[in-house]
Amino acid sequence: MITFYTMLKPFKGYIGVIQKNAIKSWTLLRPECEIIMFGNEEGVAEAASEFGAIHVPTVKRNEYGTALLSDVFSQAEKLASNDMLCFINADIILMNDFVRALDRVKDIKGRYLMSGRRRNVDIKELLDFSDGWEDRLRAFVNVNGKLVHPNSMDFFVFHKGFWGEIPPFSIGRPRYDNWMIYTARYMGKRVIDATPVVMSVHQNHDYYHIPSGINNTWEGPEAEVNKDLYGRDKLFYTLSDANWIMTKKWLRPNINSSSLDHIIRKRLGIGPSIRSHFISNKK
Repeated sequence: MITFYTMLKPFKGYIGVIQKNAIKSWTLLRPECEIIMFGNEEGVAEAASEFGAIHVPTVKRNEYGTALLSDVFSQAEKLASNDMLCFINADIILMNDFVRALDRVKDIKGRYLMSGRRRNVDIKELLDFSDGWEDRLRAFVNVNGKLVHPNSMDFFVFHKGFWGEIPPFSIGRPRYDNWMIYTARYMGKRVIDATPVVMSVHQNHDYYHIPSGINNTWEGPEAEVNKDLYGRDKLFYTLSDANWIMTKKWLRPNINSSSLDHIIRKRLGIGPSIRSHFISNKK
């Protein structure tokens, strides 16, 4: 069906709880999904064994020890047994509405990128995944969760061969997710916003795990490098720039002020000064 892959933090304290909640939710999706877990951090190998996931301990990293997106994507594409892939952050809980969304896009002609906005909620304990867990979680999130800005994207669905060469972004720092939306749009592919039909549950956490972070945020020298890799002169792309939106009834063009601005700028030639040299013209 689909292969999930993710980069893990150490399984320590409530971060370990958050990651176990997320991964457990993926294992309960039906049809069953393949999972690839990257990293040699504390507890990752044991968690991979517990959840029946493929474990990849060796990943290229930057000078701060942060994994590079380019290497994770390259390794995942070689290891995955499915053509459909999902890069996902390890704090995101998914439910079977995600599978139903996949079923609606599987027969689309041409390549596409599907993502969705997350709902932030405080969860600090292991969830009860017994019968009815989805209904209980959905009710909890509806009351306590917050749907966040279109810049907050934590899962990306696409097929093998979608990307050209990927810049060496640091995972978990700004702009790599924006680059993915930008690149898909400028390759002329469908970018599908599945927010209306997929409840993507983000378990809140701090950023003290970032060694170079500033004031408990993801900002810092790694963030600045990512911003350079994205391109300081480029338009800032978020899910507002998705050109398709999935509603409960149909998949329709997303006509809003952002998408119209994208069309106008592209036709007038006043968008990014040049296409990123990382984009492959062969895809």
